[in-house]
Amino acid sequence: MFDTLWYGGDYNPEQWAPDVWDDDVRLMQRAGVTVATVGVFSWAKLEPADGEFDFAWLDDVIDRLHAGGVAVDLATATAAPPPWLVREHPDVLPVMADGTVLGVGSRQHYSPSSATYRRYAARLAERIVHRYADHPAVIAWHVNNEYGCHVPRCYSDESAVAFRAWLAERYGDIETLNDAWGTAFWSQHYASFEEVMPPRAAPASINPTQQLDFDRFSSDALLALHVMESEIIRARSDKPITTNFMGFFKAADYWAWAQHVDFVTDDAYPDPADPRAIPYAAAVRDIMRSLAGDKPWILMEQATSAVNWRPRNAPKPVGGFRRLSLQSIARGADGIMQFQWRQSVRGSEKFHSAMVPHAGEDTRIFREVCALGEELARLTDVIGTRVPSRVAVMFDWDSWWALEQTDTPARVSYVHAVLAWHHALWRAGVTVDFASRSSSLDSYDLVIVPSMQVVTPEVQERVAAARERGATVLVTYQSAILDLGLGVLPGGYLGSWASMLGVRVEEFAPFAHPDQYFDAPSTVPGSAVEGALAGDIEGWSEVVHADAAEVLATFTEGLAAGGPAITRRAPSEGAGAAWYVATQPSDALADAVVARLLADSGVTPVATSASPEVEAVRRGEKLFLINHGATAAEVEWDGGAATLEPGEVRVVASA
Repeated sequence: MFDTLWYGGDYNPEQWAPDVWDDDVRLMQRAGVTVATVGVFSWAKLEPADGEFDFAWLDDVIDRLHAGGVAVDLATATAAPPPWLVREHPDVLPVMADGTVLGVGSRQHYSPSSATYRRYAARLAERIVHRYADHPAVIAWHVNNEYGCHVPRCYSDESAVAFRAWLAERYGDIETLNDAWGTAFWSQHYASFEEVMPPRAAPASINPTQQLDFDRFSSDALLALHVMESEIIRARSDKPITTNFMGFFKAADYWAWAQHVDFVTDDAYPDPADPRAIPYAAAVRDIMRSLAGDKPWILMEQATSAVNWRPRNAPKPVGGFRRLSLQSIARGADGIMQFQWRQSVRGSEKFHSAMVPHAGEDTRIFREVCALGEELARLTDVIGTRVPSRVAVMFDWDSWWALEQTDTPARVSYVHAVLAWHHALWRAGVTVDFASRSSSLDSYDLVIVPSMQVVTPEVQERVAAARERGATVLVTYQSAILDLGLGVLPGGYLGSWASMLGVRVEEFAPFAHPDQYFDAPSTVPGSAVEGALAGDIEGWSEVVHADAAEVLATFTEGLAAGGPAITRRAPSEGAGAAWYVATQPSDALADAVVARLLADSGVTPVATSASPEVEAVRRGEKLFLINHGATAAEVEWDGGAATLEPGEVRVVASA
């Protein structure tokens, strides 16, 4: 499967006349394409009427690709039901929380709980797998596409029935659910599961645990579709199966999903106009590698230049396509794929860039495509090699779902809270793994736990054990507040971590800031901390008591003024340092804290540069050096030094 790096993209020949197909193969060969993803949105073409299948055109396409030396990642084509299916079976359509029934004319217009949709999707998958399981061109199976991207939750009556069954399996009996949900509040006690509904539009706030369980159920309902099609494939084929993830995607708990794919894939579209696009992209690569674990991962979709769905669609700069592609390879990817091969001339995505643009092959984009193909062909020795990391940042979907509910102390963006620390480590030149609540922390010298609001006793014990064996641990605000049922932890905020950290949290004190939602860095004017670590902070503070920790910074205003903002419990008897940060630091303050954390833990970067825009990552025996900046930068590493020109990427032997 991975004798060569995957390189290619979504290929949609049904949008073109057959006389274009031969030209496609010629251009793929010129570009060094090794794999094409075929059939993602071809249900209506493959089954133009109920039970009437037409595979002749797909036979032709796959045969042409095979003859041209291009392998096929074959899709099950179930991502967009054809209009005839909706006309004959409108029950497949998803329903929103306010009762709106979504219609046709787009994609993903199906409810994951629809028995009708599942029946027809299974039949199509069976026919495709039966026909192509033994075709020599097919090297992998691509199930559906971007599950939940547009319809992450369905609130239909059929979904309500499925939700009740899910709850019955989770809780066993209705009184256990009542206890977990705290239904004594607001007269919500249920006499049976039949009384429970999805959290549809309601007069006021909906039970928080009901919302969280519906988030969990909705992720599981989508996953069940993937599992259904995967089981159909496995009954007939031993070729690997995947479905494409979407980076930090809230609706699907990818820790659970990653167990059900043979290799992890990701669709990534960082905005070229966003000054944080590069470190954000690095974080996405790191979580995909972490989700994959011992499995491979592939960048399944990216744009060669601009997308079509932002208010203003900035193109990638010259060389940007190459730099982001090689960033993925550096951070563990075994392939670089694009959406899509040939740019559409009609439809919603006709202005989305592609490997072959509207202007054809005599273009900047196609020249960059061909150049990258040549470069990837020379990097086959990285296939299957590892990206070492001594730092773990914990990431938890339950905490994401819970923290961003409405009935909370303040509107906080979980991903921003997490990425503030990842980005600071990125600026420090340190590679990061992400860890789930069940991940082993044994190999890490630094463990960061940002805003992990929902915890179990097991995860608290695992983090404490990491500190006891010598790892440095940092915990931030809104961590260890609630249990899995969103009840406040016995013993108060921080739970058992309070003794580990040597602090107590008495009260939350977020700063007033009308209409502010912390989904992007925005320092609240005048908010700061002072002390050995001083700097600006965003809109959160809390009343903290340092019982057994050194206070390194104090709040300067509000209810918490004069009280601890950043604390450190010193190492002792083989245990590592334990830090608590009771606020969201600015970049500069986060950098200062990270510098201290690295000194505590003994973690060092693989290369150093005065430029924060130089990215250095070790993979196997290669060191990838990428200058994302507009000026030349000096870089030093163990065994070498170099000057990187603006936009230069250099791959050197690792010491």
